[in-house]
Amino acid sequence: MIEIKKTPMDLIDDIYSLAYWMTGNEKASNELVSTTCLNADLKAPETEVLKTFRECYLDAYGQSADLDIHETTENNGGLIESLRQWAADIKLSVLLSELTGMRHAQISDIIGKPVDTVRLWLFWGRKFFAHDNLMRASA
Repeated sequence: MIEIKKTPMDLIDDIYSLAYWMTGNEKASNELVSTTCLNADLKAPETEVLKTFRECYLDAYGQSADLDIHETTENNGGLIESLRQWAADIKLSVLLSELTGMRHAQISDIIGKPVDTVRLWLFWGRKFFAHDNLMRASA
């Protein structure tokens, strides 16, 4: 199989698409792309650049809006932060698969989870996001 290497501009387009879907906001997307570009070597392998994108997203935005998790005085030993990262990783897994066409093994490398976990996340994540989009469209 011949693998076509993406140019840095192709990669920036993918990162912007991911950023927009993850944040839902043009300004936040632009900031996330800029932060990623500042922290990543765009000539590095695609998976390394996308790992940097993931780290930048988690540092800046988490996933509080999609999970409707509210901070409480008891942080439960980082449980809330773990749930935010888990939800962000599921969403990013689905987007990497659907927007960039990445294979499970590549997503596994970026997210840092086993391939079987990524497969499960893709199965349930696609169902969740399809249902969520249907609910928003009918509202």
